[in-house]
Amino acid sequence: MSDHLTVVDHPLVQHKLTLMRERETSTAVFRQLLREISQLLAYEVTRGLPMTSKVIETPMEEMDAPVLAGKKLALISILRAGNGLLDGVLELIPSARVGFVGLYRDEKTLQPVQYYFKVPEALEDRLVIAVDPMLATGNSSVAAIDLLKRAGANNIRFLCLLAAPEGVARMKEAHPDVPIVTAAVDKCLNDDGYIVPGLGDAGDRMFGTK
Repeated sequence: MSDHLTVVDHPLVQHKLTLMRERETSTAVFRQLLREISQLLAYEVTRGLPMTSKVIETPMEEMDAPVLAGKKLALISILRAGNGLLDGVLELIPSARVGFVGLYRDEKTLQPVQYYFKVPEALEDRLVIAVDPMLATGNSSVAAIDLLKRAGANNIRFLCLLAAPEGVARMKEAHPDVPIVTAAVDKCLNDDGYIVPGLGDAGDRMFGTK
């Protein structure tokens, strides 16, 4: 996880992402695909977790076996669309602590406005994974990471489904110490700050609120 940007080009990830992009994909199918793809992305974002070992008894003999080390990691959902990724990652890491950062984008300025912040304790001792399907302008993501660092987090990774080059650059400038894991980096942002070709508004497509 030393590189600032990791694009997960696994065939299953890319196939599911294509299905999610399609305009005709229903809310129910979109939601299911997001859950599935988030588990595949979670394998990548958790690569290199610190390990230790403990003595266990298999049916055959005693052995020294690998287990995760340190405090339970923290998953932080950037509301509201982050919850779609959160659900899938939690299935893979059910013991993780969970927090929420509520930000909405002012449609005129495209700047993030905070309305909610509730995170686990002792963030400084945990790997913190922030999740949000879309890294577009990067403004909301940068603001969320600012808040997490202020709360003590110092080992943060950012997981998203899609990124725009502008958002990747913005994050690298503001938080060069936060690796990004994504399924694709698209062409650009349009004048409204949406990723192109993208998949539309992830929250609207996930929750059926168009």
